[in-house]
Amino acid sequence: MLLALFAINLVAFPGFFAITIKDGHLFGSLIDILRNGAPMLIIAIGMTLVIATRGIDLSVGAICAIAGAVACSILLGSSDPSNPATVAVAIAVAVGISLLLGVWNGFLVAVLGIQPIIATLILMTAGRGVAMLITEGQILTVNSPPFKAIGSGFWVGVPIAVVIAAVVFAVAALITRRTALGLMIESVGINPEASRQAGVRARGLLFAVYTFCAFCAAIAGIILTANQTAADANNTGLFIELDAILAVVIGGTSLMGGRYSLTGTLVGALVIQTLVTTVYTVGIPPIATMVFKAAVVTVVCLLQSPATTAAFASWRRTAALRTAGKEMAA
Repeated sequence: MLLALFAINLVAFPGFFAITIKDGHLFGSLIDILRNGAPMLIIAIGMTLVIATRGIDLSVGAICAIAGAVACSILLGSSDPSNPATVAVAIAVAVGISLLLGVWNGFLVAVLGIQPIIATLILMTAGRGVAMLITEGQILTVNSPPFKAIGSGFWVGVPIAVVIAAVVFAVAALITRRTALGLMIESVGINPEASRQAGVRARGLLFAVYTFCAFCAAIAGIILTANQTAADANNTGLFIELDAILAVVIGGTSLMGGRYSLTGTLVGALVIQTLVTTVYTVGIPPIATMVFKAAVVTVVCLLQSPATTAAFASWRRTAALRTAGKEMAA
């Protein structure tokens, strides 16, 4: 699917794969896809681990808005918003508050036993109201070059947002695939009770994955806010939770929990962002983007469905038997 989208863009725009260097920075359609898709990828990484535990987190968009609102409020309230130390404090406070929100989600799911979709729907509904209270219903515009660089700056020619996404992906992959943590997450997603009886602390793992997902949402919210140099409680991270879930599903992670694929999530995020770029490239009205997203997800889900898998397996067995029959006849 990703290769098909690349081919469509190449036909519609022959210079699609061209990457230029201006003032030591990389520019091009592929770079734009990576930069614009970085916040969604970061959230999708956290969402992958949550879904692997047979959960879901609908509050990530609201957490994005809260993190951006907190950071901008601190910068506007400081005497020197351009001071890197002030920016660091603003980001640290925003991330800290977001971690508390993740702990809250984990408490509702792991301790009180509330269904994840309901538990996170509470914060999804109330979160933007909290962000509106922080910004007092205004769009907070900040003038801070160090803060702006997080969303639109470059490091060694590569967009900083892409670097942050790569670091988050690498850390998540190393922790979950080079230690036993990933296996424990999968076991909790497959059978929580059996995991508990086997000595796996399911409650602690649920707290960890929801807190990590909130951390990812905070980082993404800061990137989005820094890119706009403004905190918009109504629009920052709006519907990004849906894109993240789509990326995870396209990547092959089952909503029923259990096995997951961070690499698949990466490909899924690239598919979603490339699809958005394709809509603009071929001249399709932007309002139709959601329709095309739905079409892509439908096709991918059909290809990944048990019925399709069984049909392909039956076809392979039939083809193998025919080949074997011909060889025996020969």
